[in-house]
Amino acid sequence: MSVAPGWYKDPAEPSTQRYWDGEGWIGDSLPADATPPPGPPQVSAPAPPPPEAAPTTPAAPPAAQSPAGPGAPTVPATPPHNGAFPPTGPPGPQPWPPMAPPPGMPAPGYPYPPYAYRLPAPAPRPHGLRIASLGPRVVARLIDIGMVLLLNVLVNGWFIYRLVQEYEPIIQEWNRRVEAREPLLQNLPQPGGQADALQVAIFIIGVALWFAYEVPSTANSGQTLGKRIMRIKVMAVESPNPLGFGRSLRRWNLMGLPTFLWSCFCIGFILQLVDCIFPFFDRPLYQALHDKSAQTVVVEVPRTATADVSGGTE
Repeated sequence: MSVAPGWYKDPAEPSTQRYWDGEGWIGDSLPADATPPPGPPQVSAPAPPPPEAAPTTPAAPPAAQSPAGPGAPTVPATPPHNGAFPPTGPPGPQPWPPMAPPPGMPAPGYPYPPYAYRLPAPAPRPHGLRIASLGPRVVARLIDIGMVLLLNVLVNGWFIYRLVQEYEPIIQEWNRRVEAREPLLQNLPQPGGQADALQVAIFIIGVALWFAYEVPSTANSGQTLGKRIMRIKVMAVESPNPLGFGRSLRRWNLMGLPTFLWSCFCIGFILQLVDCIFPFFDRPLYQALHDKSAQTVVVEVPRTATADVSGGTE
């Protein structure tokens, strides 16, 4: 239901009254106790807007007088742009060339502002030494593997010889069947009763030789024979002091203990393989999983003992 047109008190200001035309308030307000006119108030037409001033063209800055005289070329007092890329300013010939971005800053049109550019972080240098590259580390590990195999030949040689004797009947029967073209896998003779014990002994002695070769040398000097040849060493991340036996053992555990899982669907070999290839993807310290476990890092050894903290001489 709409309200009939008439004079009513203004809800926004009860001390005044205004005219309601059925859709909205019109006209000026009157005091509440004044006698309103019989009809609607007269609404004055809005005053026309003042005429807009014609745009003025800014005067060009005066050219500076050349000290050489009136006949010499003049140079503008200020550059015609504000240093933005590309220059902004009135159209026309530009006596000053556009400013080139500083070296190392993004080119014009780069989607990010110049201040968002960040210089690459410098390579880390633990204790002032460079991180060892992956090539010398791989060669050092291959040398160490060769040394452990040589120790196994010397120490485990007799056990390996005895194991071959236990399997000799099987080998001879296999060769006979190959020559006679008989089925190879039917009713083969079984190895001797000491074959299983010999395999376990060879395996345990091999792991023990690896432990004895790597853990003490890494604990004392941070270098095995392979690392010494390739001039790299293992150091703690937080201190240049020797690792000590406990941390060296913790570092070796992640490399050596998975060997006992080789017979479980090669799980141990897979773990050791992942550990070996991890430095190829780790940044910025190129740590293997055993390095992360012991908080160690492999660095280059300077050629002189008087290497300074800034990196040493190579």
